[in-house]
Amino acid sequence: MYAACVILVTICCIHSVSMVVVLNGVLADECPTSVRALLAAHPGYRDAAAQLLAAAARVVPPPGLLYVAQRELAAVVPHDKNVNIIGSDDASSCIIVVVRHSGSGAVALAHLDGSGTADAAAAMVARVQQLAVGYPEGRLELQLVGGFNDPHRYSDELFANIMLSFHRLSVEIDLTLACCCELNTALGGGTAAPLVMGVGVDISAGDLFPATFPDKGPELALRGARTITSGPHSAQVLDIYDNTVGMLRIGPFNYEPLRGVDLWLEQSDDFILQHLSTTPACEPPHFVHNIRVTLKFIQQHPFPAVTVFPDNRAHYYRRDGVTGCWVPMRF
Repeated sequence: MYAACVILVTICCIHSVSMVVVLNGVLADECPTSVRALLAAHPGYRDAAAQLLAAAARVVPPPGLLYVAQRELAAVVPHDKNVNIIGSDDASSCIIVVVRHSGSGAVALAHLDGSGTADAAAAMVARVQQLAVGYPEGRLELQLVGGFNDPHRYSDELFANIMLSFHRLSVEIDLTLACCCELNTALGGGTAAPLVMGVGVDISAGDLFPATFPDKGPELALRGARTITSGPHSAQVLDIYDNTVGMLRIGPFNYEPLRGVDLWLEQSDDFILQHLSTTPACEPPHFVHNIRVTLKFIQQHPFPAVTVFPDNRAHYYRRDGVTGCWVPMRF
């Protein structure tokens, strides 16, 4: 009888919570699905984006960094001795999403490209709420950075999906920054390009800043392989940090062999850029190199469940006390 009562109370509580994004302190009955609509109703978001764009970009070194790649997410708390900064970059048409609890400072960050958006939004909120248990009351804050007015409007569609995904959750979440799409577009030389492609979050202070990350952590080719292959895990946004042990966690996951990978590797840099990027005109200089390394990895490991994760166990990395970098850890 007690268990049944608890379940009933939980269900009632879930249905009583407003399913809204909060815009400038006002509950939004209808969720704006474009930056233009957001600015029309709440022009103050332009000023918030301008403040981020005016900040100097930081080049973040590896020590104390938790880098989140495309289709990944991670969540941390300020007292985590293994992480000082969480961040991501190379977001041309992608959008970097940050969810933070103002009371505890718990923060989750994801690099979204349109795959697994709704599940990622729900997972980010759940992780932050879990990490905030026992801390002073606070509000959930949402910050969106990245994407621009690309020719195919990929960023516009992604922005709409992200906003709707958070709007449909059974929590109130306050949108504090939306430096996306038209607010993040440069028109130098007549060609549109994103102004900011990467951000970091200072875990202790909670500050968000423009950033680049020359070192993106271990096994980047393996992690990137999911984005250019198909398979049961390719469309998922994977959580890469285990808070219980303070370790970076990669996998386990599988993908299907990439047909024609040998042929892809024979192509010119320009061919790869034009055909494996949604925005070839504004990719960073290392884009093609990273794609080639990833294709080579897929060529060598067409069945990662067999050759990379033969025991179906994640690869764990701990923070080295001397260098501050991630080093392999075997349980």
